[in-house]
Amino acid sequence: MKPFTDEDVEIYIQSKVEPRHYLVSKTVEEVQKIIQQLTTEISYKATRFQAISNSGIHNENIKDQPALLAKWSALLRGKRPFHPSIQVLAPSQFLITVPLRGLTGYRESQVRHWRYYTVHGAKLLSSVRDPEELHQWLEVEQFSKSLQQWHETDVNIEGDLVPAKVLVVFRELVEKSIASCNLSNKVTVLESFSSVVRVAVETSEFQVEVELAPTVEIPTCWPEKARWPRCLKRWPSQEKVQCIKSLGFDLLARSNYHWQLCFSRAEHMLMEGLDEDGGCRMKCFRVMRQMKEDVWCAGNKPVITAYHLQTVLFWTCEKYPRTKDWRCFHEAFLRLVQKLHKCVSQHFLKHYFVKNTNLLKYANTSDLDMVASKLAVFLENPVFCLD
Repeated sequence: MKPFTDEDVEIYIQSKVEPRHYLVSKTVEEVQKIIQQLTTEISYKATRFQAISNSGIHNENIKDQPALLAKWSALLRGKRPFHPSIQVLAPSQFLITVPLRGLTGYRESQVRHWRYYTVHGAKLLSSVRDPEELHQWLEVEQFSKSLQQWHETDVNIEGDLVPAKVLVVFRELVEKSIASCNLSNKVTVLESFSSVVRVAVETSEFQVEVELAPTVEIPTCWPEKARWPRCLKRWPSQEKVQCIKSLGFDLLARSNYHWQLCFSRAEHMLMEGLDEDGGCRMKCFRVMRQMKEDVWCAGNKPVITAYHLQTVLFWTCEKYPRTKDWRCFHEAFLRLVQKLHKCVSQHFLKHYFVKNTNLLKYANTSDLDMVASKLAVFLENPVFCLD
């Protein structure tokens, strides 16, 4: 076995990683512009929904607090391009959060309630199941201020904001707005077996599938479910931990009853300044992502996304916090791939902030096994694909 050399790595970065970065950045800009136009039209039709923006400052909670605004502005001045509403799961698969207006002053619910209704409002004899760890119920009363529209029956059942009902309202607005702002040649609403809203967006390079997720931004507190950082961990620094937790979290409408916790601001902050000590963490991540897209798990809807790889990176950084662990690219990269192989082989990858959540719980096991076998082949003979 001939291990890859520094020259191999640089050739791979120049021929594969850098062109990919340019292409995806260009695609993000095009998609962002189109969806901004679409959501601006939606916000004109319904004040509960806001247009996505470049600034990342949507929520009244952020705008009204100078300290939070200053931290957010500092985040946006980072070296990496940051589109706060957009997650690039794969080059042709995006998740875009659409902020909701009129819900401020969030506080965690202290009382457990049983729910006996369907998403259509019909009565049930037995209660609806409890949310999983990465999800929660959301009541209007959890906000000190709320627009009257959030109390209406089109989105509210017995005081709960129901994601499925919010998504029904949102889907209708998306369909009407595509027509009213003449985007029919660029945006198409996709059929879905669930309540999520997905659209196909035509760009100059290829078609991108975008999930549009209505989102309650909560930048004023950290959720109790996210028991982070764990004790006696040296990464990240305490200063960075405090900054990350002060940025709060979001709640996404992606299921019928329960809102999904999302930590996109926290995750971006973790990625920022990752190699201030002169390490090669980001280089390892970018090369691993490229290999994943080229060889290990290619395709438009991969079972392993960039989000999974980012999570693997976070866990590896926490386990190996020392600068010397990230000086040698060869050793650091193989260590990262070994961690990925272990997670994929075991069909188990813990969420970085909510550790009782397995991000691969609902993934296709046959697809995971195929990725695991390709990773095993690479680890036996680590060479880069330059074709």
